[in-house]
Amino acid sequence: MTPPTHDARPPYQQAAEAIRSEIKAGKIKPGEQLPSHRELQERFGIANMTARSALRVLREEGLIYTVQGRGSYVADAIGPGGELIEVKRYTFPQTAAGTDEAPASTEHTGTLTEALLEVRDQLRTLNAEVQTLKQEVAELKARQHP
Repeated sequence: MTPPTHDARPPYQQAAEAIRSEIKAGKIKPGEQLPSHRELQERFGIANMTARSALRVLREEGLIYTVQGRGSYVADAIGPGGELIEVKRYTFPQTAAGTDEAPASTEHTGTLTEALLEVRDQLRTLNAEVQTLKQEVAELKARQHP
């Protein structure tokens, strides 16, 4: 679906609106992957950065989330009418390492998408640490077997 040519809005907003409409209409379902930047460029006749801006708008609205290196997906917190579902309260368990204390929890009011973004950021941090450890192990192995 190409945005109308008489629309005075910037192209990224037009593309975002077209994708938003498809999500709300159920043409692209929760958990389903969106077209790539290149596919959006071709479909809407826009530049790469314009396609990225359209996805950024949808991500900020909580309609989609992006997994680095994998693509963008429709968020699961979309109601039957296409609205973002507000979660009243959710908790993140936090265990104090090396203690016998019961795990503490942190309450946060907001959308499920916000919770997923926080978890995603934590996973990215852990992944970076794993990559560093893998590199260190490879260096140690290289030293042992010259």
